[in-house]
Amino acid sequence: MFNFLHTFHPSSVLISFDSINIYYYGFFIVLGIILALLITFKLASLYNIPKDTIIDLCFWLIIGGLIGARLYHVFLEFPYYLNQPLNIFKIWNGGLAIHGGLIAGAIILWLHAKKIKRSFWLLASIIAPGLALAQAIGRWGNYFNQELFGRPTNLPWGIPINLINRPVEYINFSYFQPTFFYEFLGNFIIFLILLFFHFYTIKKRKKSENFYYLLITICYLLLYSLLRIFTESLRLDATPVIFGWRWPQIASLAIIFTSLISPLIYIKKYGSFKKSLTKN
Repeated sequence: MFNFLHTFHPSSVLISFDSINIYYYGFFIVLGIILALLITFKLASLYNIPKDTIIDLCFWLIIGGLIGARLYHVFLEFPYYLNQPLNIFKIWNGGLAIHGGLIAGAIILWLHAKKIKRSFWLLASIIAPGLALAQAIGRWGNYFNQELFGRPTNLPWGIPINLINRPVEYINFSYFQPTFFYEFLGNFIIFLILLFFHFYTIKKRKKSENFYYLLITICYLLLYSLLRIFTESLRLDATPVIFGWRWPQIASLAIIFTSLISPLIYIKKYGSFKKSLTKN
């Protein structure tokens, strides 16, 4: 694997039909969505949630999440898109910011949970493992686009970046940190951890205890945010920087803070830890 990464020069195009191109980026996004749906359907069935309910929810989450992720990315790169407005629609070139997807997804999920009178935290915890898996798979699209790579490196798993994709100040370097692979591996591990927590919850017959769903969701948010802070410390792509912190790191810190205080707010709302376990 590492030798392959070190020597392979990827192309962004998967298949070409005359003037029509199918890109690796889109392929991995679609593959990630399909596998995420399969995982979500399976978990929902274990919690006795009808498949139609999940299909309806996931439809709006996919549409809203993609729009939110794209708009968030455009916001971060606003000067560029102000001069190149048509590129806003060229999603196959990359440019989906997960934090925008999370914000849009949380709003849609909250509204849908209210509509169908289901626990927000139950639905969020069921979706989280599939989301982590989709993120892991989607990072391979960044690899084939030769984007979101890290600083120059001499490590044996450094990836070659074509001259046209290198920042000007790093034009004389050939190999760069494969931050896409770090996120792929980290997200896949998060996916496995979340699955373990779900099966533990079900095995211990805690399926009616809403507080555990909150903890599973927070586990995803904390672990992904820590992973993102690490990978952002290596990345070279342009993003707003405030006091030496890249914007995605700041967003991740905000998520970590919110996640850590959420259980305390939840317990305070229901009076005690024991009472919080069974509230929906």
